[in-house]
Formats: sequence, structure tokens, C-alpha cells
Amino acid sequence: MTRQAEFPMRNVSRSFEARPPHPEVRPRIKSGGASKDGGRAPQDEGVVCCSKENPHPEEQTEGLRREGWAEGRAIARDEIIRAARDWINTPYVHQASAKGAGADCLGLVRGVWRELYGGEPEIPPPYTPDWNERRGDEPLLGAAQRNMAERLHADAKPGDVLIFRVAADGPAKHCGIMSAPDRFIHAYAGRHVCESWLYRWWLSRLAGVFIFPGADEWPN
Repeated sequence: MTRQAEFPMRNVSRSFEARPPHPEVRPRIKSGGASKDGGRAPQDEGVVCCSKENPHPEEQTEGLRREGWAEGRAIARDEIIRAARDWINTPYVHQASAKGAGADCLGLVRGVWRELYGGEPEIPPPYTPDWNERRGDEPLLGAAQRNMAERLHADAKPGDVLIFRVAADGPAKHCGIMSAPDRFIHAYAGRHVCESWLYRWWLSRLAGVFIFPGADEWPN
């Protein structure tokens, strides 16, 4: 079973670039349904994304939808990636979004959003940690579509938000931020915020690619 690499905070680029690319690292990003294999990442047997214990107190606060929050604000993709990497090694805590204290996959994206724009466009409703949940709606994809522009999977660029459908017949429930053409930053239960290779396993489960408002083209 293939394992993904994790990298310590602030030393990511040197340790990562020193490694030769894995042969599976560089396929084109394209649409693909998840396989019916139970929905676990290859390195995550026995681990589900987002355990349910100990939501952070920050999650009790109300969010404010900010009309026009991104108007005139140009965002460099390097800025997005630096902000995401600054969360590396934050412990995993379901539904939390506090750098250095606790975050889940969505909490990472929410935290980077706050750092870029000063607030959140909306606060998510409570959600379960189960990648294999069965439901008829798509709350994560829906929120992304309300607040970000969507692009073709094959056109994904570093700095974009990636959303994954891990279980083929379940909703899309995992997300991260693309940090390089072959890597992304995310969080999952039993670990912490980390930078991982975009292996074929992840690419085949990609459900959506979204652009932070105002993000410039890559490379900067």
C-alpha cells in the first residue's frame, strides 16, 4: 500500500524538491469518479477524514457574509500557498479552524480564506466525519460553487482549492489546496495538516477545482 509523504512546517520546499518525482505524481488532472473500494486513501486504512470529537470554540461564533469582500483585491498564488503551508503540522480536530491548535480539511481552507480576505463568506453547518456518508445533497461542492469560480479539472493550478469525492456513491467531503502541479495541502483524521503527493488515487477522486476570488494566473 503506497504511503504519501508529509513534510514539516517551513522546511517544505527544500525537503520536497530534493526528492525525485514518483512515477505516479504527474498524470494530467482530469475528471474521474471514485472507485467503489470503501473510499479510503491508500495511506489511511482504518482512518476516516474528520473525527467528531472536540470542535473548536471558534466554531460557535457566527459567520458574516461580506458583500464585495474581494472587490479590487488581487491575490498572488504564492500568497495562497504560503498561507496554506503555514498551517502545516496543525493538529487534526474535526470542524475546527484554528492555526496551530486544530483544523480539519475544510477548516484549513476556511483559515486560509480568512487570512486572504479578513473574513469568511459563510459558516458551514455541522457535518459528520464520514467519507462514506450517504446523502442526497452536496453541501461542500455547493458552498464552493457559491463562493468561487469553478474550472476544468485538467486546468487546475497551484493555489486552487481541490474537492474530492472519496466514496463513489457518496457526497464530496474532502478538500485541500493545490501547492504545486503534483502536490496539495490537506488535513485528515489521525494526522495533522500536511503536504501530500497528488497520486493517481487522489486524481481519480477529484470532484471539483475552484479558484480563490481574485487569484492571479500561475506562475506569478
